[in-house]
Amino acid sequence: MNLIDRILCEVDTGLRTVFTAAHAERPFPADEPAAKLAETDQQSSIRLMRVNHTGEVCAQALYQGQALVARDADTRALLQRAAGEERDHLAWCGRRLDQLGGHTSILNPLFYAGSFAFGVASGLAGDKWSMGFLVETERQVEAHLSQHLARLPEADQSSRDVLEVMREDEIRHGAAGTQHGAAELPPPVKSLMSAFSRLMTRTTYWL
Repeated sequence: MNLIDRILCEVDTGLRTVFTAAHAERPFPADEPAAKLAETDQQSSIRLMRVNHTGEVCAQALYQGQALVARDADTRALLQRAAGEERDHLAWCGRRLDQLGGHTSILNPLFYAGSFAFGVASGLAGDKWSMGFLVETERQVEAHLSQHLARLPEADQSSRDVLEVMREDEIRHGAAGTQHGAAELPPPVKSLMSAFSRLMTRTTYWL
């Protein structure tokens, strides 16, 4: 495919990610039917899982942007494999939100666009920087998931089961990026990534 074809495919992927339900290749990690929660616990879980769903929207956009401009075929393949597992996460978070009676964030299109831009920018800087961006992203996501596991209502074992598998995957993705020659990102870039993450988590918790 030429560049225009690839861009059109990315637009299609973005629209599908934001506006349609994702389908997982792996089984849903939690038992079904899920246990009923008290109203306050249910609302808390909905908000946390909505944040995690948007995080997975961002992951799809990031990896798609990086893969679009990757110079090395092995780098592109690694990103595409990671994106496939992140698509499982997206489907699982959406499924858990449905179970809880919650809705996805209305801000998903904006965060997809921003994350895709980050992905393209890091990819254009070179594959070692793209891998560095992946490693730092996964490090921050791992910490974020650990915080959410601590904040989930004790009775919500289903959401906990989902997030624990997601965290294991994120750790593995980060390790793969390190093995693939990731460069250490400058502190200002890490700070910018953290600021974007805080903006996402604080807004999608409510919206």
